[in-house]
Amino acid sequence: MTDQPQNPKPRKVQKKVNSYFLKNDVVMGDIPSSVVEEPSCSVRVESHEIDVNHIERDPGKRPAISSYPINERDEVRRKYILYGPYQPKLEEYPTHLCGDQDRRFNGMWFEKYHWLEYSDENDKAFCFPCFLFDSDPSRHSLFTSYGFDNWRRIGGVQCCFKKHVGKTGSPHHKSMQDMLGLKHVCRHIDKVMNPQPPELIQQNRLRLKATIEAVRLLAKQALAFRGDDESAESSNRGNVVEVVDSYGRMNEEVAKVTLENAPRNATYTSPKIQKEILSILANRVRRKIREEVGEAKFCLLVDEALDESKKEQMAIILRFVDSHGFVRERFFHVVSVSDTCAATLKSKIDNVLTEYNLQVENLRGQGYDGASNMRGEWNGLQALFLQKCPYAYYVHCFAHRLQLALNAAAKDVGVVYLFFQMLTSIINVVDSSAKRVSELKSIQEVEVVEQIAAGELETGKGANQTCNLQRAGATRWSSRYYSIKNLMKLYNSTSSVLKNMIDNGLNGKIRGEALGASKALRSFDFVFCLLLLDKTMGITNALCKSLQEQSQEIINAMNLVSSTKGRLQKLRENGWVDFFASVVSFCDAHTIDAPDFSARHMEGTGRLSQQQNCITIEHYYRVEIFNAVIDFQLMELNSRFNEQTRELLILSSALDPRFDFQSFDIDKICCLAEKFYPHDVPDLNDLRDQLEHFEYQFSELSEFQDLCTLSELCQEFVNTRTPFLLIERLVRLVMTLPVSTATTERAFSAMKLIKNRLRSKMSDDFLADLMTVHIEREIVDTIDSNSVIDEFYASGNRRAQLK
Repeated sequence: MTDQPQNPKPRKVQKKVNSYFLKNDVVMGDIPSSVVEEPSCSVRVESHEIDVNHIERDPGKRPAISSYPINERDEVRRKYILYGPYQPKLEEYPTHLCGDQDRRFNGMWFEKYHWLEYSDENDKAFCFPCFLFDSDPSRHSLFTSYGFDNWRRIGGVQCCFKKHVGKTGSPHHKSMQDMLGLKHVCRHIDKVMNPQPPELIQQNRLRLKATIEAVRLLAKQALAFRGDDESAESSNRGNVVEVVDSYGRMNEEVAKVTLENAPRNATYTSPKIQKEILSILANRVRRKIREEVGEAKFCLLVDEALDESKKEQMAIILRFVDSHGFVRERFFHVVSVSDTCAATLKSKIDNVLTEYNLQVENLRGQGYDGASNMRGEWNGLQALFLQKCPYAYYVHCFAHRLQLALNAAAKDVGVVYLFFQMLTSIINVVDSSAKRVSELKSIQEVEVVEQIAAGELETGKGANQTCNLQRAGATRWSSRYYSIKNLMKLYNSTSSVLKNMIDNGLNGKIRGEALGASKALRSFDFVFCLLLLDKTMGITNALCKSLQEQSQEIINAMNLVSSTKGRLQKLRENGWVDFFASVVSFCDAHTIDAPDFSARHMEGTGRLSQQQNCITIEHYYRVEIFNAVIDFQLMELNSRFNEQTRELLILSSALDPRFDFQSFDIDKICCLAEKFYPHDVPDLNDLRDQLEHFEYQFSELSEFQDLCTLSELCQEFVNTRTPFLLIERLVRLVMTLPVSTATTERAFSAMKLIKNRLRSKMSDDFLADLMTVHIEREIVDTIDSNSVIDEFYASGNRRAQLK
């Protein structure tokens, strides 16, 4: 048998790799030639780089599911399913040339194709379920990796969206089924093959509900969750376990299924479970805030502060007008930043806004302090946001401006500066010893009893309580005011304590300090400044408190500034006689020697060669101190709150409803819309028509009489459902403008309660969740425990069935 020559097999023609990618999708011609290379999102993600709590929402920037470690992919998918498709609703999508025409994405497609996603970064469309369950190599690269942007092929018989969906059994339908299967845990094969009886499921839910309520309670009260020893033998097993145990003592049904009576693999009290529950509560709060914002325009309030571990934390507050016409300032997030440069802050804020589908183009205000990284005209944070949204107007915090004005006024008047130095010295001498503080309280109690017996004080609930001297803070001007108020209230008691220190001090240093403080306290110059600053700071303190209100409006704030200036001016012109009488009365009541006010005022050491002016002592105190202090405060207020430098505020005042719309001016309102809000009010003719109708009708409509604020006006628009939609829109935009960053300061006060010396090592996500639940308690109370249980069950593989 001879060997037959073997015919070689024909060589199989190899297909290009890209020909497999589009096997079940649209034709290759739909992919732009500039993106035919391998997509960049296929880079492998290392396990230690995964942060499931902060996933990238934008489909144009997120990594492919196949790039994650295989054991973590379901967890990533669940997180994406929780957020849903990324569907930014822009007022105007960008255009690009398709064929011979400019075309753009249509937001109405979201309603028809619920799986559709849009990347505002790349101006391309993607498929949400195919992204979640795509294979490697991809079967849907056009809708998962590259992105689709051939808008002319949408609609009609050859619609690419319809071709992508295909018929029953198509890869898209399979991805939809996989997504629904992962979302609904009850359909998992292990739950179907090994179902648990309904009684056991109810016990599991009750056990988890007890932990949820414990976490909710402790987070709202800013209390710690864990203890040093949580073993069964410990007398203090941590707050969560102890609260669950107290629930069990109040309810036998809870006691039967919790703690020692719970299965070892489903006690629901581990630190990991506690953090998962807290994260669900915090995310539900943020989603609720996002629902409140809706499609309305919003404002950003941002500030930074160091926490207990010396990490820089940035608080993000959203200010907006809700559907009922009320101004809301909601704490939204706190983010740790490596530095405070404007680019870093903007990047972190952008990540938070993108995660919750908040569009920067809807930003209509920025409220920060006056730091250069915030207010810089070229590279500051406000300038970076203005580049993306030119209508996000920056307003320097009014409360911060007031603080700067009053601090500057105090430093410019030498007598006032010296007064605060002596005030600090007196308080330090008395307040530095617990013995002296106790003596001060005892003397005060005796004085109160004597004054009540003499009929000088009235009695009542909460009246005549003892107080202490208060140190003046460096950054809180109101603390200086309360320091002055308390010293005036405790003037006699403080004098008595200093006299006892002079007579009975242990050493010469103590007696010397007390002698110097006593001389300063009982000097006429000190008393004069004490009463004067109590008068002037009482006026500015009312403004300070009003500016810190959450629902404060920009126009009302400017009115408060104007009224404060008017009160100070009135005090300067007509208040000297009454003030001088009060000073003399105070000196007589406390046996303080007052000078002869008709005598000549002697400067320096009193030598004739040093005297330049021949003025009386009364003239000196009135002109050189009384008038000077008020003049410097008015000068600083005019400089820091100069309405003429902010045209936006001037034009906005034309909407002020006070005094039956006395400031109402159609031309100014139209100028406001044309110059500052042309994107929101594009048709000025319609606006002018509505303004003319409104001007004619508001005097006849009883609902619009006696209104004092823009908020009241907006609420009347909502309640009466008037046809003045453009006017209402303009009112809402002005109300959105920020007034102060006091809400961020309150957030940092909460941070100090939560992250304290004993809890200084908590993670940033844990801190953010705790602050969200603690600050937004009003929303947390509306969250149903059963919905939390369902989300908890769907967020991972649970051994015990909960549904």
